[in-house]
Amino acid sequence: MAANPEILDQIANAPDLGEVEALRVRLLGKSGEITTQLKSLGGMDAETRAAEAPKVHALREAVTSALSERKSALEVAELDRRLATETIDLSLPAPESVGGTVHPVSQVMDELAEIFADLGFAVAEGPEIETQWYNFSALNMPENHPARAMQDTFYLEPRESETEARVLRTHTSPVQIRMMESSGAPVRVIAPGRVYRSDSDATHTPMFHQVEGLVIDRAITMGHLKWTLETFLKAFFERDDIVLRMRPSYFPFTEPSAEVDVGWSMEKGRRVVGGQEGWMEVLGSGMVHPNVIRNCGLDPDEWQGFAFGCGIDRLAMLKYGMNDLRAFFDGDIRWLKHYGFRALDVPTLSGGVGA
Repeated sequence: MAANPEILDQIANAPDLGEVEALRVRLLGKSGEITTQLKSLGGMDAETRAAEAPKVHALREAVTSALSERKSALEVAELDRRLATETIDLSLPAPESVGGTVHPVSQVMDELAEIFADLGFAVAEGPEIETQWYNFSALNMPENHPARAMQDTFYLEPRESETEARVLRTHTSPVQIRMMESSGAPVRVIAPGRVYRSDSDATHTPMFHQVEGLVIDRAITMGHLKWTLETFLKAFFERDDIVLRMRPSYFPFTEPSAEVDVGWSMEKGRRVVGGQEGWMEVLGSGMVHPNVIRNCGLDPDEWQGFAFGCGIDRLAMLKYGMNDLRAFFDGDIRWLKHYGFRALDVPTLSGGVGA
């Protein structure tokens, strides 16, 4: 077998990772030179084995260490080379050759922003880690409300300076509270973003996306709410035969409250929004509860408003024919290529917001 310096020199001068791997197999593989020597120790007498074993083990350790060092050095050199030669302007839209696509959730968020901007709504954002005041109490949810239960809400360990645990927001309604506190009235905003609930099946995930709308002004009625929702859904689904049905419901932060159903019909064996063959629920809505307006420092006798909310992922499923919410977050490149949008497919009301 070659002397130690020769072996270590071969490793140190290996030109690439392929040669490093070939040396590893030659020396330390199942039939490698050093492995063979280790196996031969069992056939030696005790005195010879005591003399040879330390040498073979020392050789194996030296070779293993040298291989590891050379591999790391080559990987660092390759990374430096790629960083120096492979550049891309991240501010530019991804070209078709890159293969990247816009996720359906991102596309629908852009569509919503375009539609509601045309109706005079601004886009508002807020923190995803919220206090219980903004997530529950300010929204007229008492301490014993079921939504506060551990099985629905993710609670975080309180900080040393806090007496109450924070939560991962369960809806984007806290953004509405923050907007009314900071801007006063009138208010006309939508609040899209990620929300979190402890639930998981084909139509629910622990993290999903929601958009909520809020209008606060003088003399606002349910008629304004219904018109806004009809206009929004017709623009989003790009159909004029959208029919709404509002059913009385209960939400602690609105009074009166209404579930909103939209008519559907069968086209090419698939249920699509539009027509009146049946009904499906798409969102919840109602007139903002006076207690919520009062909690934000406004006078409910002077200011009224409406609010609504729906799942962005569900809107994408209904519009683009998807049947399993979990696929949105699996990261399957085949799914993304099939349902994704080109970077330059920017939604506009004049050119259409659909694919």
